[in-house]
Amino acid sequence: MATSIIKDAFKVKRTPFPWRRAVGAGLSASIPVMIGILLGNFQYGLIAGIGGFSSLYVFNEPYKHRAKKVFFVILGLSAAMGLGTLTAISPVLFAVLLGLIGGVGTFVFGALKIQGPASIFFVIIFAMTSAMEINPNDALLRAGLVAMGGTVSWVVAMAGWFTDPYHPEKKSIYRLYATLSALLDSIGTAKFNEMKEKTLFSLQDAERTLASGYISWRSTDSFKRLYVLKELAHGIWMDLLELEAEGKTEPPSEMGTFLRQVTQSLRKKHPATSITAPAIKQLSTLEERLLANLVEANAVIHESFPNLDQEVHLQKQPIIKKFADAFDKNAVVFLTSIRYAIVLGLAALIAFSFEFDRSYWIPVSCGSVMLGSTIISTFHRSIQRSLGTLFGILVAVVILSISPAPVVVALLIAMFHFLTETFMVRNYAFAVTFITPNAILIAESTTQIQNVSFFASARITDVIIGCIIGILGVLLVGRHSASSRLPHLLAKTIRSQSQLFFKIFSDKSVSVVEDYSRTQNKMRTNLNNLRTVYNTSLGEIPNDFDYLTHLSPAIFSLEQLGYFLDTAAVSGGRTVLSKDETARFVYFFESMAQSIEQQELLETFDIPHIPEHTQIRQELNTLQETLTLSLNKLAKPEERE
Repeated sequence: MATSIIKDAFKVKRTPFPWRRAVGAGLSASIPVMIGILLGNFQYGLIAGIGGFSSLYVFNEPYKHRAKKVFFVILGLSAAMGLGTLTAISPVLFAVLLGLIGGVGTFVFGALKIQGPASIFFVIIFAMTSAMEINPNDALLRAGLVAMGGTVSWVVAMAGWFTDPYHPEKKSIYRLYATLSALLDSIGTAKFNEMKEKTLFSLQDAERTLASGYISWRSTDSFKRLYVLKELAHGIWMDLLELEAEGKTEPPSEMGTFLRQVTQSLRKKHPATSITAPAIKQLSTLEERLLANLVEANAVIHESFPNLDQEVHLQKQPIIKKFADAFDKNAVVFLTSIRYAIVLGLAALIAFSFEFDRSYWIPVSCGSVMLGSTIISTFHRSIQRSLGTLFGILVAVVILSISPAPVVVALLIAMFHFLTETFMVRNYAFAVTFITPNAILIAESTTQIQNVSFFASARITDVIIGCIIGILGVLLVGRHSASSRLPHLLAKTIRSQSQLFFKIFSDKSVSVVEDYSRTQNKMRTNLNNLRTVYNTSLGEIPNDFDYLTHLSPAIFSLEQLGYFLDTAAVSGGRTVLSKDETARFVYFFESMAQSIEQQELLETFDIPHIPEHTQIRQELNTLQETLTLSLNKLAKPEERE
């Protein structure tokens, strides 16, 4: 087990290097330092350069979302610098605030599902102020300098908007069609289920991306084109699922070739002449519908003025609702945030209660380790953090020992930011090797280090102590909290789907279009919580890996069923079932929920036909089968007979 954890900690992912983001990060961090040098104040330039850490929160999100995200990150970094400067004089208050900043940051990033390094850089900047000259009067000045440096990051992050304002959305749609191509090729093979899952996630990602980039008062033709392509992709996906359900094993090869050509067109900024649709004979009705969707997608991509009169309907959950959902007693986000705040605060108190040199490295290391979403990933982080920091400290000591000129420091900061972004996607240990000397350069460049060996050993000691505190905190506080919630969350998710199913298909309101939003949001929240709790359970030590593995298909089936119910709710058309049929379905949902809660074998039901919604019936059958298999693993021997 220990050997496996160590081996996995150094596994290098085959993720493409994010060159553009890495260059942006280097520029964002070094330009403020260069400006400070030109204006004759290197110290101010270094503080302003801290605002460049906001560039590490830039990902491939739409520019509308990116503009807001980076802006609020800059405000957070500035506030951390100001509050740290104000409270560094009081170790106890400083430790409490450090814990709060870490906990609140973790909660916000988790509740809003914001991609990025979460609260760690807020923690680093706040903690770093304890090593600066203690002068509360400088709080506003330092916060302002960080904000000004962060402005450079904002400008760099938004630069691509001028040349291609919908680049992130286009990239998401391209990934979706590439996954659809792979799904079509996998029909009739053992890879179909795997590709079906990947395609669902790509569809959801495309919907989230378009929703976060949508501006209701500025719906351009370019955005509408992408939205129509997303809607067509949904239809293509449904057709492919039906083809597989009908037992089709070899769709016409020309259709696969045509879809791949359409997909490749999405990579081009200005697609060439429209691709000629293949003339395929003897197609079934379903295959003809699939080909028609592909032809329409091709037309939307290539025609100069395609028919884009379709209204944009993108659902986006209000931020207040997201925060309210995250406070749910079964949501891992809230419990993780509380644990993070408590352990981080204790690490700070321990660090400041003893005479550690530059003791802020203890809570920083503790906070970095605890960012692991599971216990196993926490172990990975501790190993990566320890070894990465060790090499990083050696690099920093060599640099500081030669007292580099301010311009050289600015160039080194740019290089370290560039390398951090480049290697973060491959392995955290590599990234820490560059994060560490970067942070030390910013914090110590104006400090005269008299004893190099003492400086290095003190840093290493602090890092090891911080990692140990982080591991102990994760192990002692709620290490089985996720797996213990799984049965309840599974049952809760099934019941929320039952409620949405009843609203869609019952004869309660035939003449009036039903408002499904509240019930839909409840189901989506439960599905999100379920996936998070399940992933966390996989990383617990010990865990029932065999049971969790068998539960995975059931959870995916619930996610797919949720997607089909969502689609049925927003489609506008109503398929009304009789009271008896509706009652049978409600009873079926409740039977599944109770079987999970009581861990008893599921009674087999003959699920009635649902006109115009074959996929929902098929997915309910799949869910019944997968739950039966997973519950069979838990059932008592006499119950299996």
